[in-house]
Amino acid sequence: MPKLLALLLFIAIGISTQAQSPQHPNIDILHYRFALAIQDKNDSIKGETTIAIRLLKDCDQFHLDLVAPSKKSAKGMKVEKIMNKESALEFQQKGDSLIIKNKGKAGDTLHCSIYYQGIPADGLIISKNKFGERTFFGDNWPTRAHHYLPCVDHPADKATLEFIVDAPNHYNVIANGRLVEETNLPEEMTRHHYQCDVPLPTKVMVIGAARFAVQNIGNVEGTPVSSWVYPQNREEGFYDYAMAKDILAYFIKKIGPYPYSKLANVQSKTRFGGMENAGNIFYSEQSITGKRSAEDLIAHEIVHQWFGNSASESDWPHLWLSEGFATYLTDVYVEENRSKEEFKKMLSRQRQQVIGFYQQKKTPVVDTITKDLMEMLNTNAYQKGAWVLHMLRREIGDSLFFLGVRNYYEQYKLANASTDDFQKLMETTSGLDLNTFFQQWLHRPGQPLIEVNAAYKKGILSLEIAQKQPSQKAYDIPLEVNFVFEDKTVLFKSFRLQELEQSIRIELPEKPVEIILDPNVNLLHVGKVIYK
Repeated sequence: MPKLLALLLFIAIGISTQAQSPQHPNIDILHYRFALAIQDKNDSIKGETTIAIRLLKDCDQFHLDLVAPSKKSAKGMKVEKIMNKESALEFQQKGDSLIIKNKGKAGDTLHCSIYYQGIPADGLIISKNKFGERTFFGDNWPTRAHHYLPCVDHPADKATLEFIVDAPNHYNVIANGRLVEETNLPEEMTRHHYQCDVPLPTKVMVIGAARFAVQNIGNVEGTPVSSWVYPQNREEGFYDYAMAKDILAYFIKKIGPYPYSKLANVQSKTRFGGMENAGNIFYSEQSITGKRSAEDLIAHEIVHQWFGNSASESDWPHLWLSEGFATYLTDVYVEENRSKEEFKKMLSRQRQQVIGFYQQKKTPVVDTITKDLMEMLNTNAYQKGAWVLHMLRREIGDSLFFLGVRNYYEQYKLANASTDDFQKLMETTSGLDLNTFFQQWLHRPGQPLIEVNAAYKKGILSLEIAQKQPSQKAYDIPLEVNFVFEDKTVLFKSFRLQELEQSIRIELPEKPVEIILDPNVNLLHVGKVIYK
């Protein structure tokens, strides 16, 4: 897309292209054109990256992220020259930074072409697949793109992009966006040109090159869906990945229009179980079994196309807006497509994971303490984030919750949001003050530890309810309780807990034989009943 047209599109749909990356305050990336040449003689790649860069401030220089060759290793990208149209620019490589000297004023737009080559230490995984065949797979999350691509490697600065990959003829090549050109080149090479007209964060900008069997399995609301698997497990792979078509249709109805031009599901060498790269999800090569055992994984990665890729976290402490959403909406998919009982079992397992994780690491979901981004891929971001959404759903009701999810996506699609942004939107949607809810579940570590002492005497059931969490700070929570009687009848009650200690009296004609806390699996807590 021509840059002027892209800018007009951004204005028309209300998206600000201004960068928010805290590491790159002087610039906003508008567009990347990544031209890469891969080959089989060795692992060295050649790159020519042209970047449209808008200056946000007057400056004499700015920097991009790019890993330079290390003194201890032959790996890294060595820049040969940088051009701004016809003018050569001075530059310096220092560690992970490419410093470019250019005097400019706020509002200026540069078109820098960076020529480089080298062996990627990470990011672009060049290896052999499980069948012994050579493959190339981008695996950028969280900030590994700059091992082979000059860029702003932060989710806040999104840009449109192109990938132009020159590869030996025996490779199929997949990348973000639409395939706009495939041309035979001399020396048994082929050029593959993909173009993505909507802005992406670098964490999900990738290429994949391997020998693939490719199946086009149909269209969903105009979006072509395909499977890319190794030829050796073609039959099993096509069967397993065909589920994606129906899963995509479900989430389009649940969330809103799909944000990208295609959905390709790709068997790959990603280090993760699945990686949600925009429009072309990369799954572990072990995900194919021929038994459709990866249904929940496929659902999780498809949810990410909306949450994480399109509506992205503004900074890493808000990662739960990506992983918590993908986890919980997968739970909802199970609830609505398999059974409510399985949904409850999933929530119960996830609750135990959250409780166990807290024993190891006492950090909140919105984690400004942990600096290792790989460590942030933890139970807080996934399972506790999902539980927060589940409790929010129960707090405001199904209709308002799912309306809020759709409104949140609509407002922040192709853009970035923080936890505060999500809170404000859900407050607007529900008409409720949700500050206490968000503070206690997202900004405070742990969960309530509830102890109920119960005694029945002369038609009165006395409940002494204590919150015994180490913080000694009360949660404001609903507690649901089932009272089970000898004839198997059940009395359901719900109480609002707001104090560390509360007393409740209930008139009952007979003594319950059992008291069950949270029978419907709606509260993240550790519970104990002492019944005399």
